[in-house]
Amino acid sequence: MWKFILRRVLIMIPQLIALSVLIFLLAKAMPGDALTGQLANSPKMDPQTLVELKTKLGLNDPLYVQYTRWVSRLLHGDLGVSYIHQLAVKDVLAERIGNTVLLSACILVLTYLIGIYLGLISGRWNESPADKLIVGYSYVSFATPLFIFALLMLFIFGFKLGWFPTGGSVNIQLEHGTVAYYLDKLRHLILPSLSGALISTVGLIQYLRSEIIDTKLKDFVKTARAKGVPESRIYTRHVLRNSFLPIAAFLGYEITGLIGGAIFLESIYSYPGMGQLFLQSIMQRDFSVVTTLVMLSGIATLLGTLLSDIILSAVDPRIRIE
Repeated sequence: MWKFILRRVLIMIPQLIALSVLIFLLAKAMPGDALTGQLANSPKMDPQTLVELKTKLGLNDPLYVQYTRWVSRLLHGDLGVSYIHQLAVKDVLAERIGNTVLLSACILVLTYLIGIYLGLISGRWNESPADKLIVGYSYVSFATPLFIFALLMLFIFGFKLGWFPTGGSVNIQLEHGTVAYYLDKLRHLILPSLSGALISTVGLIQYLRSEIIDTKLKDFVKTARAKGVPESRIYTRHVLRNSFLPIAAFLGYEITGLIGGAIFLESIYSYPGMGQLFLQSIMQRDFSVVTTLVMLSGIATLLGTLLSDIILSAVDPRIRIE
């Protein structure tokens, strides 16, 4: 097992290098930069001052020099400075990363709770009216883009019914640390979390349903029935036990999917997290923040894939490459 994990970690090193080069080149291909944006917003800044600032900040250096300097700073924990916020990038991220982690965790928990519950019903009583209803729901969810579904949820439950807040992460008038503060924070989380979870359950439901149906037809299940084992025990001891194991491998891939989903959800619900910051930084051409966020997302994706491979290898040792 440890050899397998070490091999996968070593494979990640060239992937990280290639990712960093790609991110840097794509960021440099963006039209303009934060300083040209400041020039457009500040008539007092003349072009000569802009040239001097670019030279001082090294923005006119060759690309390989800028890339080397950027990687060197990353390795030393220096993420650079946000020209728009006039703060260190790590300080800008510190204000938002907690909200994104909390939102992603809520979506992940709800995804597994809803997906496993519906998958169990659909698989055990397949071809029943409940199964057909769940399968129909999964098809509709699969065909519905996340941003469309999130907008509908916001319009119905936020604006029309007024059950949930339509933006923000907490009421700023509440005192931090009080019970009312945390309850209001939870209330702000419900709508975006449900929007993300209800769309993310499709793969989990379909996979668990297929696993249960396939397992029900295996010989060891038929043997248990022939011996007179109660149906409830057959499902708990044989069918579900074997069907649940591969589901654990979805955890890593669900984490990677949450990264992209957070961008849409945080923008639609005006939720102050890293996804919203990412879009704002692109619009404002804040090079340091954009590259850092994309790099962190890439690392999280690689770690999520690694986690899935580790879980799969623990569940089924046959996939390990010795």
